[in-house]
Amino acid sequence: LKYELSFEEQISFDPDILVVIIDSAFLKSQLPKHYRVEVIQRSDKGIAYSYEMDAAEQLTIIPCGGRLLPKNEYTIEVDFNTSSNSIYTLLIPLFVLLLGVLLFLRLKKNPVPSRAEGHREHKSIGSFKFYPEQNKLVKQAVEINLSKKECELLEIFVANPNQIIKRDELTKRVWEDNGVFVGRSLDTYISKLRKKLKDDDTIKLTNVHGIGYKLELK
Repeated sequence: LKYELSFEEQISFDPDILVVIIDSAFLKSQLPKHYRVEVIQRSDKGIAYSYEMDAAEQLTIIPCGGRLLPKNEYTIEVDFNTSSNSIYTLLIPLFVLLLGVLLFLRLKKNPVPSRAEGHREHKSIGSFKFYPEQNKLVKQAVEINLSKKECELLEIFVANPNQIIKRDELTKRVWEDNGVFVGRSLDTYISKLRKKLKDDDTIKLTNVHGIGYKLELK
């Protein structure tokens, strides 16, 4: 099932805002969790941005944020991976219509910052520059992309350097509003962050046994 949302006016926006609005609206409306979104330029039918959501987080594909879409006339296509005889067939058109109104109002209200402004908004972690709004680390002009949850975890650690953050607090803040927390997901993401920070010996992401984790900065 594929639905289109067209905007007659030219708009410019951050794709991250689009992801948040759609995901939040569909989650509250209990619509299917597996869908693909494509932002298409009406002038040449080129795909300006696309991503895919899935109930299984490891199958979700969301490109790194930070690439702002220039002012243009766009059509947003939402493709649901659900059978035609599903009960959602009757519900989806109404929710997509409401979503279109919400998207237009929200995207118009959120002016897009310039690239220069976004590039200045970083936090220093040792020899790294951390850009939470763009989901990335930068070290000597080398960009290291972060997943959404890696970024959320790192933001918590950076805000509380050299302090123990309890496991319960980390899982609650990162996973509570984003679906069911599964098994050792936290440990897996901590391990990924360690690998991305390993090139700086002044940074250590340590495990405090039975309590939680601590970002140690020398």
